[in-house]
Amino acid sequence: MAVIVVLAMLLMWADDQYDWLKPVRYVIGYAVAPAQKAAVVPLSVAEWLGDSASLRRELLKENKQLAARNFILERKAQGMASLEAENMELRDLLSASDQVDDRVLVTSVTAVDPDPFTQQILIDKGGSDGVFIGQPILDAHGLLGQVIEVLPFSSRVLMIADTNHAIPVQVNRNGVRAIATGTGSLTELELIYVPNTADIREGDMLVSSGLGGRYPKGYPVATVTHVENVPGQSFATVKAEPTAKLDRSRHLLLVFTDKAARVPPVALWKEGQ
Repeated sequence: MAVIVVLAMLLMWADDQYDWLKPVRYVIGYAVAPAQKAAVVPLSVAEWLGDSASLRRELLKENKQLAARNFILERKAQGMASLEAENMELRDLLSASDQVDDRVLVTSVTAVDPDPFTQQILIDKGGSDGVFIGQPILDAHGLLGQVIEVLPFSSRVLMIADTNHAIPVQVNRNGVRAIATGTGSLTELELIYVPNTADIREGDMLVSSGLGGRYPKGYPVATVTHVENVPGQSFATVKAEPTAKLDRSRHLLLVFTDKAARVPPVALWKEGQ
């Protein structure tokens, strides 16, 4: 041991004083390099594992934040889509009101009658707003129905698709008159008592004729979708699709016209007494 210590000290002194050991140390570097690299491997692995774990925690945290933000943005986007659709409907309704000569009042649908055998809705305007029984009601695309019951702050509307509803119409192209009745389907009306010789074609626009004084003349009602003349039958089978969006319109127009027969709710109540 003493010899080895003395030899090591001599080598250290000689290396400090002379340069002839530098080539030897350089060659020895090739032999000890793998050992040096192997010695730092555990430290490198530990640092890599630590960085990976930290990075994974940060990524998981960021992922949760992004998921929450994405959920909030999706909810806002849904709300914006709903507002955009509502704004488009209101713009269409405003455009329709410009084409109506009579005074109108905007109203909104608050409920739909759940009875599958009726096609009725409730609106948020009533007697306090001047609504009266028999008053025509439109959406942005055409005639939707008429008021059948009036309360102080709400009213019930019978839509033209109800089986108990009928409206006198005429073909806008040539003035041929007919009666359009509801079928119970929101997408189909039927023209009754139409002679086989009547000049009615698919695609014809049907408008209110104004006969009977219930509806003003000239409002769009439906578009003819099917005409069938059955041999041996006196009348043709004619189907039409309502122009009003009966199943989706939320904002509507109450039409005030002197031609409509007004029946004040108070008078009806007194008569019922």
